[in-house]
Amino acid sequence: MNILILGATGRVGSQIVTYALQDGHHVTLLVRTPEKIQINHENLTIIQGNVLNKDDLIRAMDGIDIVISALNTDGTTTLSESMLLIIDTMENKGIKRIVTIGTAGILQSRTTPSVLRYQSSESKRKSTRAAEEHHKVYDLLKHSTLDWTIVCPTYLPDGERLGKYRVERDFLPVDGVKITVSDTAEFAYRQIQSNNYIKSRVGIAY
Repeated sequence: MNILILGATGRVGSQIVTYALQDGHHVTLLVRTPEKIQINHENLTIIQGNVLNKDDLIRAMDGIDIVISALNTDGTTTLSESMLLIIDTMENKGIKRIVTIGTAGILQSRTTPSVLRYQSSESKRKSTRAAEEHHKVYDLLKHSTLDWTIVCPTYLPDGERLGKYRVERDFLPVDGVKITVSDTAEFAYRQIQSNNYIKSRVGIAY
């Protein structure tokens, strides 16, 4: 497949790049600073650009089959602003499938199922700013024509891939407290071959 990975210099994104190249896919990255990519590979194309620039996205999506976004919030509105452009570009180019990394805060609350976790007492975080950005992305994807999946990890420490974890549609698995970057990246990457969670949020934890 021809896969475009956004957020490839981040912790989860860089792992997804490794998995995709190991499996023989052609991988395109759109990054602001190409020097941060330490991989040389014949199947890797690196495009310098910005996810907030429509022309850069159009260029990066040329010939692409699937988009994986591991962009994070960075304390700004880049995530939601870029998702508007990403969705628009994908719809114009006829690319249907997108897998994104969200946060457990935008899953349904178990204690108050009518609201999201970050809006309920279930969330331990003092600031809801990042979750609000991810919520905007969720709303944008819901109203798009795309086949989207949002992978929603809880606390994300570094650590090796165990390959064993629990996932649940729309909710965080009961008593789930953490999931490593490597396992989150593996599950997100595996969704490119799966239709199990189309138009769904997926909670992931050990």
